[in-house]
Amino acid sequence: MTLTLTLADARIIITAAEAKASEIGQPMNIAVADAGGNLISHVRMDGAWLGGIDISINKAFTARAFDIQTKDLGDNSQPNQQYYGIHASNHGRIMIFAGGIPLTRDGEVVGAVGVSGGSGEQDQAVAEAGAKAPLT
Repeated sequence: MTLTLTLADARIIITAAEAKASEIGQPMNIAVADAGGNLISHVRMDGAWLGGIDISINKAFTARAFDIQTKDLGDNSQPNQQYYGIHASNHGRIMIFAGGIPLTRDGEVVGAVGVSGGSGEQDQAVAEAGAKAPLT
């Protein structure tokens, strides 16, 4: 049986991420993608950067496309590293900075969350909060 994320799951993830963003005082764009890397849901909190909409969606896509946290992909895509130049692939959709995390259920990747709107550390913290949300 293939496990999937539902819209209800995406809303739970986004709610948890929004709570963390509010706690740290940084409005964010939060996106949840399915196992195919396709957008399930997105929210732009009041005051979040317009430019972060596309970035958050593409962080979720990237995390799912490579089943890796975008911060880890970024570390390995610097000059002289194994993934150098990867950001130019997939029609420029690949994001190589913190804030994208694959989502798993029973050890299977079922989607991803992507966050943009603050520093890399803030984006990562908010994405982690979303990724840790207990799904039904």
